[in-house]
Amino acid sequence: MSPADSALGAPSHLHLNIGAGTDRGLRRELNEDSFSAADPLFVVADGMGGHVAGEVASYECIQTLTHEPTLQSGLRSAKALDLHNALTRADARIREQTNARAGTTVTGAVLVEEHGLPHWLIFNVGDSRTYRLNRGSLEQITVDHSAVQEMLDGGYLTPAEALIHPRRHVVTRAIGLGPDAEADFWLIPVDDGDRILVCSDGLTGELSDDHILETLTSVADPQEAVDSLIQASLRSGGRDNITIVLVDAHLSETSGEESSTKDPATAQLSDTTALPTAEQAPAVTHLHEENHG
Repeated sequence: MSPADSALGAPSHLHLNIGAGTDRGLRRELNEDSFSAADPLFVVADGMGGHVAGEVASYECIQTLTHEPTLQSGLRSAKALDLHNALTRADARIREQTNARAGTTVTGAVLVEEHGLPHWLIFNVGDSRTYRLNRGSLEQITVDHSAVQEMLDGGYLTPAEALIHPRRHVVTRAIGLGPDAEADFWLIPVDDGDRILVCSDGLTGELSDDHILETLTSVADPQEAVDSLIQASLRSGGRDNITIVLVDAHLSETSGEESSTKDPATAQLSDTTALPTAEQAPAVTHLHEENHG
């Protein structure tokens, strides 16, 4: 290792292992969820509106994001402003196509580079969620935009009461529907061993965080973990569509690159990108609305 490498940290490779899946559930006629799992974008959208309209809303949202120039394969240059602008375009397209009668939640993680270091740029609108499993601890990064979350924040409900509250499915922000489509953003340094979970509320409405944590820590393969969580959600009732994207990140100092892919319309299973590594990950940064530019 050269003196410069010793001082700055040796270059490392970021290896991704990805699992993804969706299920209509046991009560819904249609699957109104959509997702994309192809580096650098890992995203889930949960459509609302019934019949075909909710399906159209989630599909248009995902299509708009996957066609954003800064979110193309191999790029690490996306900013919160790029996502904000793409979601604004998606909001307008959905309102035009559905006459503002349907909308969608959306959440996800984008791999970006900040100051030469890999980061997760996490975003959400609505009550679909993104979690991070790191060093055995599961953290919900996103904050639900929902009526129940507002009651929780105000101290009017306990977490246990929120799980069964009749307004638990009422969202206060959505893409394509209602007055507020503003996304929240967080910027988190990638740490070796990170496991990022992106999901619709068909998962979190059926399984507790403790159950999710147990599965994520006991099932090493991301696709097997996704399949296990979907099956557990169905056994618990399967009352909504269930969609999950799971991304494992590993940093190494090897120079070789290995990759294998599935159909890019569904999921990219692995990728390898040369990036430097941080010696210590700083705290999560919440990018406030003024960071949109």
